[in-house]
Amino acid sequence: MEFWPEFLASSWGKEFVAGGFGGMAGVISGHPLDTLRIRLQQPASSIDRRPISAVGLLRSIVAAEGPAALYRGMAAPLASVTFQNAMVFQVFAVLSRAFDANNMNEPPSYRSVALAGVGTGAIQTLLLSPVELVKIQLQLRMIGNKRHGSPRLGPVGMAKEILRKEGIRGLYRGLSITVLRDAPSHGVYFWTYENAREQLHPGCRKSGQETVGTMLFAGGLAGVASWVCCYPLDVVKSRLQAQSAPQGDQPPPKYRGIVDCLRKSVQEEGLSVLWRGLGTAVTRAFVVNGAIFSAYELALRYLVNNNQPIMMEEN
Repeated sequence: MEFWPEFLASSWGKEFVAGGFGGMAGVISGHPLDTLRIRLQQPASSIDRRPISAVGLLRSIVAAEGPAALYRGMAAPLASVTFQNAMVFQVFAVLSRAFDANNMNEPPSYRSVALAGVGTGAIQTLLLSPVELVKIQLQLRMIGNKRHGSPRLGPVGMAKEILRKEGIRGLYRGLSITVLRDAPSHGVYFWTYENAREQLHPGCRKSGQETVGTMLFAGGLAGVASWVCCYPLDVVKSRLQAQSAPQGDQPPPKYRGIVDCLRKSVQEEGLSVLWRGLGTAVTRAFVVNGAIFSAYELALRYLVNNNQPIMMEEN
């Protein structure tokens, strides 16, 4: 029982807990738009009479399935996001300091921030990939449930079903494309945030005195930049993870891998398919990442100010 207060009193503990608060704020604020993004990214044949616009799709979902459908599958990322986002901010803090080990009295250089972001993005996929697989399967399963009256599954039930049918390898379907998406995008993500907050509020990287408005805008801008740079890979990832392994006499999956999915998608639907749903994604990214960074920074300041032995410059 003594571990928790001692952990929370440390610099690592504060960053870890603040990162968890940021992650929860991001999931709650952005999940409805994430549901729209996943639906928009799927091949037209998989969703009958799908509206061509995000607004039309939103109206269709609410009318046919109710507002709660927009939050279907949220339990999976919400249950894991506290640890995952806490890990992201903690790993980033450790790596960014490690790359600037000889300059500990100054904020990490932008080069170190970018490299630490790339490393953080690659590491966190080990947790994120299975969570996103379960989330995508749940978000798309609701369509079949409405059409065929199939029983609904929760996140745990979906994970167990995947493990039973495909084993641990099936739970990590899409890991390679998730690494290819998240490693560079996290480099862009943290670099953009640190650069934007310093431009908006000069000196704040060292003083930690920027306004909530600066946190919201810099965080939102970072989210938009990271999504724009990796969006075609996200479309491929969503389609690969939406597939299920064939059972018995079922035909093989449509897409056999990253290159095959990219080639078939472009051949059948044109280059524009790689950017389908981008408007919804960047809108969600601005809202979610503004919430994430604001919640993280505010939680960190609260934790630090209520435990004076740790000074802000250490964070």
